[in-house]
Amino acid sequence: MYLRHLQVGQFRSWELADLALTPGPTVLVGRNGQGKTNLVEAVGYLATLGSHRVSADAPLVRHGATQAVVRAALRKDERELLVEVEINPGRANRVRVNRAPLQRPRELLGLVRTVLFAPEDLALVRGDPAERRRFLDDLLVSRTPRLAGVRSDYDRVLKQRNALLKTAKLARGNALATLEVWDGHLTELGGQLLAARLQLVADLAPYVTDAYAGVAGPGADRAALGYTSSVPLAGDGTPADPDRALPRADELAAALRDRIAERRKEEVDRGITLVGPHRDDLVLHLGPAPAKGYASHGESWSFALAVKLACFALLRAEGDDPILVLDDVFAELDAGRRSALAEVAGSAEQTLITAAVAEDVPVALRGTRVQVADGRATVLPAEADPGAGSVSDDEETGEVHGG
Repeated sequence: MYLRHLQVGQFRSWELADLALTPGPTVLVGRNGQGKTNLVEAVGYLATLGSHRVSADAPLVRHGATQAVVRAALRKDERELLVEVEINPGRANRVRVNRAPLQRPRELLGLVRTVLFAPEDLALVRGDPAERRRFLDDLLVSRTPRLAGVRSDYDRVLKQRNALLKTAKLARGNALATLEVWDGHLTELGGQLLAARLQLVADLAPYVTDAYAGVAGPGADRAALGYTSSVPLAGDGTPADPDRALPRADELAAALRDRIAERRKEEVDRGITLVGPHRDDLVLHLGPAPAKGYASHGESWSFALAVKLACFALLRAEGDDPILVLDDVFAELDAGRRSALAEVAGSAEQTLITAAVAEDVPVALRGTRVQVADGRATVLPAEADPGAGSVSDDEETGEVHGG
């Protein structure tokens, strides 16, 4: 899978960017603040319908505009696809594939698959559980797009149930009877989400172990993954065991139901749902201790990199290569980590790289160069000096046009 063309309109700092792309590595070079990350952020939006930098859509729309557009020509399984997303903060987004509108934007999920590695990924190791839950669920949806509906429905039910809990202490009778209805929805959806997360952790864990060993080198502690849950059956944080049978969705739903019943009074008193996948965490182990709070800065970088390399390996093993996006990370890595990342990036069908300085990028990855400056993204000849001049408008913009 690779993007053949990317066009954005009124997206972040870009009034319009229109860029032809090729398989292999492409390096977007430019000073900080010129819009390099905005372009790869647009690619990521096609894959997740979200940004790795902000949680809402409003910041993605250029100041003064009411709508942003991301359009891409995609080559996938010998097919040519045109994907178009209209981002409408405060209103429903609209998505089209080959000019045909999709009924729901989330139907796009799974069509474009990316693995992004960016400085923000240190939060996977050092950040709050919400960062790791979001990481798990985005990867879940990339693997199994139907789970986007399960996740969305769970979030909707959780919101409704929390609203009811806020009033339940005063209303009592009727509110508590209604609460039992929402309990049924929450436990059914929660069981499905928990089962999918546990399977993902089990599948991803060996790839993380191998990737960390390759990144950190001989003598490094062993990396592992675990899952800790507000439902004891779902996990206590210990490292995943490939020989351990995983509980089924219906078993997890029943355990979730029992746990909710145990904590009913506490939930009513506090007015919030205290049990469910929204309270859980992915645990990153380094040797005998959790990485969070114990890993050094270098170890944290290694672990974050290993997790993303593991994602790429897992998705590759299950189908076409995802698009690998490396956003301003080579300047942060030492020689060993650069080498490990470059080896994988060089083998990917398409890798998009951003860098403030071209020399930060390993030589083997300096294929197509794009100079980003002064509101323009200009394709340069391979290994050309940025000051050597630009190509013609036809060569620069390729074939996809429009607003």
